[in-house]
Amino acid sequence: MKKIALLSFTFILFSCKSEKQLVDYINPMIGAVTYGEKTRDIHGFGKTFPGPTTPFGLVQLSPDTRSCGDNGSGYSNNHATIEGFSFTHMSGVGWFGDLGNLLMTPTIGRLHTNKGAEAEPENGYRSRFSQESETAEAGYYSVVLSDYGITTELTAAPRAGMIRFTFPESDSARIQIDLSRRIGGTSTEQYIKVENENSISGWMKCPPEGGGWGNGAGKADYTVYFWCEFSKPLDDFGVWSADIPDDWVRKRLEVCSETYQELVANATIYNGAKEMQGEHLGFFTNFKTSSDEEVLVKSGISFVNVEGAKENLENDIPHWEFDKVVADAKSSWNDAIQSVIVEGATSVEREIFYTALYHTLIDPRAYSDANGNYIGADKNIHKANKFTYRTIFCGWDVFRSQFPLQTIINPKIVNDEINSLLQIAELSGKEYLPRWDFLNAYSGCMIGNPAVSVITDAYQKGIRDYDIDKAFIYCKNSVDKFGNGELGYVANKVSETLEYAYTDWCLGKLAESLGKPEVAREYYNKSENYKNIWSEEVQWFRAKDENGEWMAWEGKTVHGQGCLESNPYQQGWFVPHDITGLKDLIGGQGLIEKELTEFFESVPEDFLWGDYYNHPNEHAHHVPFMFNEIGLPHLTQKWTRKICDKAYGNDVFGLCGNDDVGQMSAWYVLAAIGIHPVCPGDNKYQITSPVFNKIKIQLDKEYYEGDEFVIVARNNSEENIYIQSIKLNGEYLDRYWITHEEIVAGGVLELEMGKTMAVLDNSN
Repeated sequence: MKKIALLSFTFILFSCKSEKQLVDYINPMIGAVTYGEKTRDIHGFGKTFPGPTTPFGLVQLSPDTRSCGDNGSGYSNNHATIEGFSFTHMSGVGWFGDLGNLLMTPTIGRLHTNKGAEAEPENGYRSRFSQESETAEAGYYSVVLSDYGITTELTAAPRAGMIRFTFPESDSARIQIDLSRRIGGTSTEQYIKVENENSISGWMKCPPEGGGWGNGAGKADYTVYFWCEFSKPLDDFGVWSADIPDDWVRKRLEVCSETYQELVANATIYNGAKEMQGEHLGFFTNFKTSSDEEVLVKSGISFVNVEGAKENLENDIPHWEFDKVVADAKSSWNDAIQSVIVEGATSVEREIFYTALYHTLIDPRAYSDANGNYIGADKNIHKANKFTYRTIFCGWDVFRSQFPLQTIINPKIVNDEINSLLQIAELSGKEYLPRWDFLNAYSGCMIGNPAVSVITDAYQKGIRDYDIDKAFIYCKNSVDKFGNGELGYVANKVSETLEYAYTDWCLGKLAESLGKPEVAREYYNKSENYKNIWSEEVQWFRAKDENGEWMAWEGKTVHGQGCLESNPYQQGWFVPHDITGLKDLIGGQGLIEKELTEFFESVPEDFLWGDYYNHPNEHAHHVPFMFNEIGLPHLTQKWTRKICDKAYGNDVFGLCGNDDVGQMSAWYVLAAIGIHPVCPGDNKYQITSPVFNKIKIQLDKEYYEGDEFVIVARNNSEENIYIQSIKLNGEYLDRYWITHEEIVAGGVLELEMGKTMAVLDNSN
């Protein structure tokens, strides 16, 4: 009997382990390509990284295939070589990237101090690899470096990472660390110290003079600190140092040039050096290995000091159990994505969905250490006691879908980010909000005042654990500094004029909520400034110069008119706060129907970059949901289902444009579950046709009264994409929108689906 019971118990354990968990649907390779054979434009594809990280964690440990070019994540699946594996990365950015710090590469044979050329990797430390040897899962990545026969496995904790190298038999095995390496440039000064027989520490300074974010134009200025430990003693080690002339430019193209790399290749080697500070340093440790010998390295990362890096490592990975770190990372992801559980559709669609949700949970990442310390915008050390200090706020992109999604599933993260934005405004002395924050840098990337939208939207939804008086001041300062000014428009700029009109509305909404009616009235009036650039002659938005003269007109789909990464047709739909006013300008119901229909009917079947609805970029992400607002909800349902089907996939080309720090992915998450805002700040989510049959959203009890919100799509299928009726908590609705308050109160939204369009009737 005991034997039978034991066998039964073993079978039960095996069955539990073999059952697929939600985390198993995450595929970090989705979007992990920059350019490829399908590329149609300069912006490329997803630009995500495939390596492990944890939800909103400080460390992203990932392979790097290229430091140069517009390769923001450092990796692209179509490349043939890997430079090494670094501990910090950006996800899905479209500008020249940054981070990629503390690059580790295992090698065998001669020591090379430079990375070498992709065409001749044997002349540097990089190695060829085969994509077939790669494995990427949530919390884990592995690859074989074919030139060395070394298997490399990566895993991550919130503020630390661990690498397991499996070497062949060799008398000249090595782990080397390029301390100068930085995506899109170089760190300009480094420090390294051998602390004991197993540990090293140091830092790398990364100012704009070293390129990086926007090739220096993004004003990134940070220092990365590390505490690194090796499982194999440091018996034979050293430092290399390249002598960089003081008058050399040290940005992306210059650092990647043959002249610069030749100088690095001839760096001086200091065997046995235990401490050094310089302008282009690297560290190496040599050892012998037997066949399949495992050598482990773990490192804590901090942007504050070495002590913080050491404490982060001790807090996150106090042991040498690689598989435990993997298990913990996977568990953290499994818990994080439990916030939205979907049923129905295909396994591929669930893979796309949970990977999209995964990509929305990378940023805004922790920037403060485990002890709460962080470097503020004043370059001094501060301590966050009631919130986690966060960074990578890709504002212009993420105010549209990413932050509205997080207000539902992660309100605490939104609250953290608002506190962080307020700290930046205060400690920088600027007293206005950044539109694109990168490690405290006011990068100035893109346009508008997206932080004002995020704060207004959060406040309307009851996310308010921050100094609201200070928030209002900084919001007002922002729209006053960056706005349509006395002209009532930005000269020669359609994009900026329309974006500023929206954030004027946001400030009006915030002022109204705070009992400031006169301020509200003033900014509501300013929010109508979009009308100042409507041209009756061409019947569309058109740029004016500072004298009020219209710019020459070549057509709605021709790039120009001061439209950023868009044309007037794409940008012109951005009047989210006043759809009725936009309809009146266009000429009424018939004409807006005609214009919107043409905007979508001309889109290519694969949804890659084009001159009409352009899903690879953010300008028009709200537009499919505008059909709801003009009385054509069946077209919202038709087009959102088609975009979900055609613009997203489960391979490296699965994101049709840059993920932009989770925005592209967040759009999918919201559209696939059947809700998405047109105007963040008005508390409305437009209802559309869900991809899935049932969706359960777990609500945060610290912020919301409900336990869960459930969306059910009955009779849903690839053919049955049209909503026949809507019920909320058993009561029929005659509207195609739902409020944030209705969602977070908990309950059930029931959608009856069918093959043909229908008109809602609440008299059922």
